[in-house]
Parts: sequence; structure tokens; C-alpha cells
Amino acid sequence: MDEIGFGYRPRAIYACDPAKTRGRLVPEPESPTRTPFQRDRDRIIHSTAFRRLKHKTQVFIAHESDHFRTRLTHTIEVSQIARALARALCGDEDLAEAVALVHDFGHTPFGHTGEDALDDMMKPWGGFDHNAQALRVVTKLERRYAEFDGLNLSWETLEGLVKHNGPLMGKNAVSKKPVPKVILDYSATHDLDLDCFASLEAQCAAIADDIAYDTHDIDDGLRSGFLSLEMLEEVPLTAEILRGVRERYPTLDPVRTGHELMRRQITIMVEDAITTAGTRLREIRPQSADDIRHCGRQIVGFSGAMAVKEATLKRFLYANLYRHPDVMAVRANAETILRDLFRIYLEDPKAMAESWREGLIDCGPAVKARHVADFLAGMTDTYAVREHRRLFDHTPELG
Repeated sequence: MDEIGFGYRPRAIYACDPAKTRGRLVPEPESPTRTPFQRDRDRIIHSTAFRRLKHKTQVFIAHESDHFRTRLTHTIEVSQIARALARALCGDEDLAEAVALVHDFGHTPFGHTGEDALDDMMKPWGGFDHNAQALRVVTKLERRYAEFDGLNLSWETLEGLVKHNGPLMGKNAVSKKPVPKVILDYSATHDLDLDCFASLEAQCAAIADDIAYDTHDIDDGLRSGFLSLEMLEEVPLTAEILRGVRERYPTLDPVRTGHELMRRQITIMVEDAITTAGTRLREIRPQSADDIRHCGRQIVGFSGAMAVKEATLKRFLYANLYRHPDVMAVRANAETILRDLFRIYLEDPKAMAESWREGLIDCGPAVKARHVADFLAGMTDTYAVREHRRLFDHTPELG
């Protein structure tokens, strides 16, 4: 077997080394043809949760157009950017890809509308958090293997899933909110070092997520008509890029101009993140992956100037796209669908699919509510609408 290779590229001393993985919760024999991180990536791609992303909303409800992004197409775009960043920084590309591919597993149907509604309905029982739900999916809810629940992913992939945006505890915690119980419970068994930063590879996946939706949501916004090139000329980052496009291609049609904007924006943001990370790496001179985790700062990020431009762009998108009246009207109807389903399943678990009813008759309210939340969070947009039509006389229109 010595002639079989893993497709390795040279890795830096601070990269995660799959040969030194902290392992899996349930020990398994190693693969002779794949590294642990390649194996994680493959398990993620073959999971039911990954396929469901095809029919989950990114910004626009999928049936509004075949060309709008869904959670699946967004995830693929994030993974491509994450690999590019990890490659440039000599990290482990497979780990960066695995974290990118799994990062949205906990998202509900109907995008952030679904998460906000489910969090509100679950307040008496600890709320709902999509990162915590993603961990729940890959450690409990996926049931494909004979010897364990979940996907039994490596420690490094789980760490990246939970902490890609930063530490959850301690002085560097990215949020003041309590850490979800799901994460605390798992970490008590398989310690994810919640008070330190994630690996360089997980950080690549995190900023790739920002780059992908900052750019591609503009594309969908232009396609929908809610945004225009003229509006984008008022935003510093996109205005600068559009000037360059129009100087070089003064007669280019609006559609191609929009695509030129997209690809140039991705390039500029990726190159800024690579340059900034390179500077920070030279400053701290990490000698191991743990040096990245314990250096007290995020290594993969934007420069100060780009961070300001990116924040301005996000505010523009929230005001003009995510909070557009037409989008908000669809969100309100989607929220009604989820609230109706949550209420009826909680009152009568027999209304759920037969495979989800087991053990709910005599369980306590907290267990029942979390089980209902698991069922709802796993739904695609299309399945949620179909269930509502089955159970109610009238179902709100979504576009």
C-alpha cells in the first residue's frame, strides 16, 4: 500500500496535521486511502443533512427562481473559497473544506427567518442556535452507521464547526450569550477547548462564508431587481470595483457588468484576507496548530480598511435586500408556517412523521420540544410547506 498517496500538498508547521488528529469520539480504524479530514469531508457530503441544503433558503425562497442560491449552492461556494485560502496559507485544504461544507447543517427552512422563529418558540427550553444544531446533527441526528449515531467526525472538524467564528467562552468569547447546552454537553465528553480560537483552517472557512454571501447575495439581489448597479455605486467597495469595470469595458451590458463585479469582489476580498493573515502569521511565528489556537486573536481576517468597507456593505445589504418589503412579506408568511407546525407537533406528536414519534408520548415537555425543534430544523422549505398544507386548511403563499 506504500504507493497509495493521500493527495498531500506541503503544509506549514502551524497547519493541522491529519496524522496528529485528536481523533474521533468513537475510535475507528484509519483509512488506507484517505486522511481523517478527507474522510470527514466525504461523510459530510454523503449525509442526508447535506442533501437537504438543496431545498433550504439562502435569501430567496428557492421556488421563486431556479437561479437563486440555496444553502447548498452557497455551501459549495464557501468550500471553494475556503480551500483557496487554506492553500495560499499552506493549511490543510481538506479540513478547511470539511468545515465549510458542514457549517450550515443546523440552519432551518426559510433561512434566518426560520432560525429566529424557532429560537423564540424554544425560549422556555434553552432557545435554538444553528451552530449548536449543526453539532447535534453530526453527533446525534444523522443515523447512517451501525456503531454510532451521527457522523463521528474528527475532533478538528467538530472544533471548526463549533468555533469557526471564535471562542465561545473566556475573555475572547465572540458572544456574551450563554453557550448552548448542546455544545456544553458534547464538550464535556469530547473537550472542544471552547475558550480558545479554532484552527487556521476553520478560520479560513469562517471568512470564506462572509466573502461568499457578501458577494453572491449581491448577485441574487441584482437578479431579483431589489438591487441595481446604480445603488451599488453608493457603496465604497462595490463603487470602486464598478469604476474599474466601466473604465475597461465602457459598453458592457448590465448583466455582464454585474458578473464582473462579483468575480473581482471575491478576488479583492480573498487577496486581502491572505495578505492580512500572512502579516499576522509573521508577527506571531506559530510553531504548531495549537499556537494558532492560543495566540489570543483571529489570524484569518480582513485588514482594517477592508473590514470597514465590508461592514458598510453588510449594512447596505441589510437595509436594501434582507429587509426589503417583499422579502419581509415572504418572511412573515414563512414564520407563520413554522409557528403553526411547531404548535401542532407540540400539542400532538402523532402529527409528525411516523419515524419521529417514538418515545414522545410519556416524555417531559423539554425533551418533546427539543425533538419537535429537531424535526422542524431538518425540514426543507418544500417539505415544511407540504406539511402545513397537509395539516391546515390554508397555507400562506411564499412569493
